[in-house]
Amino acid sequence: MPRGDKSAYTDKQKRKADHIEESYESRGVAAPEAERRAWATVNKESGGGNKSGSGVGKPESHAASRKGGKTGGKAAASRPRTESQASAKQAARTRKDNKSGF
Repeated sequence: MPRGDKSAYTDKQKRKADHIEESYESRGVAAPEAERRAWATVNKESGGGNKSGSGVGKPESHAASRKGGKTGGKAAASRPRTESQASAKQAARTRKDNKSGF
């Protein structure tokens, strides 16, 4: 089986990858990158292709999907605005100093 062959994946996994890919494309990600990310997500959640003999596949883990939706931006949102501004000013100063040092 050549690399990239999707024959070992179930129909459900293929549908899931298509749905994830569409989601990435709607957010402005290029088509090849969206496809790569979609299959990486399916592999992470299901452990790769599940279609084989009559054996039962392993259960899927959706931990990464749930975690990403729940925790995204929580730390930044809890910081006071003045702290965020001070951090941005310090970063700008550091970039300026490093730029002139070379």
